[in-house]
Amino acid sequence: MRIRTQRFSWRRGSTIALLAAAAIATPALAHAQYENPPVAAAVGEKYHVEAMFSFWRPSVQGIISSEQFGIPGDDVDFVRDLAFEQQRFGDMRFVLRPGKKHRFRFQYTPISYTAETNLRRPIVFNGQRYDIALPVASEFEWKVWRIGYEFDAFYTSRGFVGILFDVRQTRMTAHLASPIVDEFTTASAPLPALGVVGRAYPLPNLAINFEVSGFRLPDVDPDYVGSYYEWDIHGTFNVNENLGLTGGWRRTTTYLGIKNDIGDLKFQGIWFGAAVRY
Repeated sequence: MRIRTQRFSWRRGSTIALLAAAAIATPALAHAQYENPPVAAAVGEKYHVEAMFSFWRPSVQGIISSEQFGIPGDDVDFVRDLAFEQQRFGDMRFVLRPGKKHRFRFQYTPISYTAETNLRRPIVFNGQRYDIALPVASEFEWKVWRIGYEFDAFYTSRGFVGILFDVRQTRMTAHLASPIVDEFTTASAPLPALGVVGRAYPLPNLAINFEVSGFRLPDVDPDYVGSYYEWDIHGTFNVNENLGLTGGWRRTTTYLGIKNDIGDLKFQGIWFGAAVRY
């Protein structure tokens, strides 16, 4: 009887231990079975140097005015007066990334238009009068060198939001030539800017990017006024860590007034390009 009691007690203890182990293991197995899988890391975020080249085809919208010898200039319209047409331009961007949240950015955007037309109205440009029906050959250049620093204050494996500080050196040159008159004017000024940038990865290889930046000079000197605003929304498909195909929509508005020379410009349109990273 005593031996049977010991056997019975050992079996009962073993059964209770097995049941307890099963009770403990069941939630762990269930948790492992239903636990969300780890989020895949974004492709294209492991780099220190990035170079991007793109083509931009913005709409044509602008007005220039130039005074000389105390003679006020007329507002000369790019389309109605000079017959500029929509064209495609190149754009170059470079990024140096010494740390995960730090990016130094460089960008160069050159835009130029040329046209020949007969004036439909007399205009005054740079102190000279261009009469109606007079053939005029015109050239306009708008170049922006942009240097900035970006700090990604909020950064995760699938996106970030950052703050942008940069300076944009803007240079505008206009040239109007007729059989009688040949004049040109140039205006150049640095414009600082503040902005917000962001990126999200709905898929590991697909990034959605946005950028809003701009600045307006304070009304300190009436001879020097200026403002600059830019919106850029685009997507990037990263083939791998080193190559991405990108495209989106960009808009820039610039108002630059130096004494009595004025440029009021707006460029917006779709762009496409590619990025190489290392």
